[in-house]
Amino acid sequence: MRRANRLRRPEQFRRVRHEGRTVTSPWLALTVAPGRRNAVRCGFIAGRRIGGAVQRNRARRRVREAVRLLLPSLQSGYDLVFVIRSPEVVEAPFSRLQADIAALLRQACLLNAPEPESTASTSATSHPQHERGSS
Repeated sequence: MRRANRLRRPEQFRRVRHEGRTVTSPWLALTVAPGRRNAVRCGFIAGRRIGGAVQRNRARRRVREAVRLLLPSLQSGYDLVFVIRSPEVVEAPFSRLQADIAALLRQACLLNAPEPESTASTSATSHPQHERGSS
């Protein structure tokens, strides 16, 4: 995740946790507050009950990557803090973790609706590719 999309200072985390609203799942808690910039910025917290330093860092990296993949479909102008609540995040299948994060973002009304499949398939057929070998 790019530096511009990260919360880095303790006062930034405190502001989001104090001013924001929280939605939870069994694995994660997400706190959302209006941002002071026109970009999405995220912070990640893993406490000691997740495990040792290696497990906490792995959990943060996995959640960070799942969020990074969803960044283009998020509404801009918000600061997000993800708190990892369960050690299961370390060993869970990545697709399940990503689905859990998407559900939290949907619950917080931050995930833009994906484009319908019908428009994607019609746009692919309206622009046929050139065939190779036909000169």
